[in-house]
Amino acid sequence: MTESPGGSEHVPSRDRRRFPGISSRSYEHPADRSALVALRKLSGFDTVFKTLSGLLPERSLRLMFLSDSVRVSDQQFQHLNDMLRDACYILDLEKVPPMYVNQDPQPNAMCIGLDEPIIVVTTGLVELLDEEEMRAVVGHEVGHALSGHAVYRTILLFLTNLAMKVAWIPLGNVAIMAIVTALREWFRKSELSADRAGLLVGQDLQASMRGLMKLAGGNHLHEMNVDAFLKQADEYESGGDLRDSVLKILNLLPRSHPFTTVRAAELKKWAASRDYQRIMDGHYPHRDEDKDTSVSDSFRDSAAHYADSVRNSKDPLMGLVRDIAGGAGDLGGKLRDTVFRGGSRGEGPGSANGSGEAKGGPDAS
Repeated sequence: MTESPGGSEHVPSRDRRRFPGISSRSYEHPADRSALVALRKLSGFDTVFKTLSGLLPERSLRLMFLSDSVRVSDQQFQHLNDMLRDACYILDLEKVPPMYVNQDPQPNAMCIGLDEPIIVVTTGLVELLDEEEMRAVVGHEVGHALSGHAVYRTILLFLTNLAMKVAWIPLGNVAIMAIVTALREWFRKSELSADRAGLLVGQDLQASMRGLMKLAGGNHLHEMNVDAFLKQADEYESGGDLRDSVLKILNLLPRSHPFTTVRAAELKKWAASRDYQRIMDGHYPHRDEDKDTSVSDSFRDSAAHYADSVRNSKDPLMGLVRDIAGGAGDLGGKLRDTVFRGGSRGEGPGSANGSGEAKGGPDAS
């Protein structure tokens, strides 16, 4: 590949900027980053999980995909192989992970593995997305690999399997599901990180938006509209009362991915941020500085992000949290109005929250 003026590298379709030595910290969601920094700092953490490799079905998974899927190469799914190598080149991932196409009509993708990551995409996903949309998904998975998410994703798969097998043991199942629930909460944030990596690889926000819309509504782009899709995220986040807030939490708990409209809104917001522009201008953390990363700074960033989310959220439950934190008077009346009369944050019976800026980002991981 040849370098063009301005630091961009020529890859298929058009020029895209490359990010030599980029650290995954540059695109990681604050909650994802703080958890990863803490885990990486734990003495012996890697050794513990390497030891677990004897228990985890990683070898079985690798053999299964090798024997019953199609390995991407110059001879098979060449266009995907080109995308994979380009994504690794743009994010400067030295070793290109193996990639497989698995026969499954459900659009999905994942990056798993303890020793070395492998990427799997389903035929449903390949058939659904166009070239630029697929490029964003491949970049998404390479972002998982660069962040080291594959290890924790593999553990999550293993524990979810284990929870089903020991469901008849009440205490054992409760203990495992507590860990699974915590891992899912982290993994949902890691998906937002990987969406950002996909944008850095594809460098086409509209393609990323189209891909997310297709995951929600299928291959009917002529029937869909990005602005209307993003408006759904705003309506989801700001509408309803406390009962709806609780239902949102219950709906989200069993999922490993955030809801698609939320992912789209989160990605659009990040694309408009100064952080994204600085990366595109070539100013970003480098991975050779990762060892000097402060755990406390990362936790502060994460705490600041959650505080900002609560402060700016239009969700009625978050409004109640703000009122409690602010020592609001007549809290009982606000709660009564919100739950039983459909009021929002004490604005009076029957009143609804005004629409606001959307917060928030196939089930492709």
